[in-house]
Amino acid sequence: MTLADVKLDVPMVVTAVGGERSLRRRLMELGLVPGTTVTVSKVAPLGDPLELRARGCSLSIRSADARQIAVAPC
Repeated sequence: MTLADVKLDVPMVVTAVGGERSLRRRLMELGLVPGTTVTVSKVAPLGDPLELRARGCSLSIRSADARQIAVAPC
């Protein structure tokens, strides 16, 4: 399951970060590393971008980037 498939306000744990090296690096710099608990808090009306809560911070990422993040239930 990817982060783009998660329903709102359901906590998940990041299991892997995929994509190109530059994308993986940027996502990991934002705190989306394996083992981190993340929650999708809002989705824009057209489905892009997604607002996430991770490590006590809010961040927004594109849905294409969210498809590169594998997650599992807590």
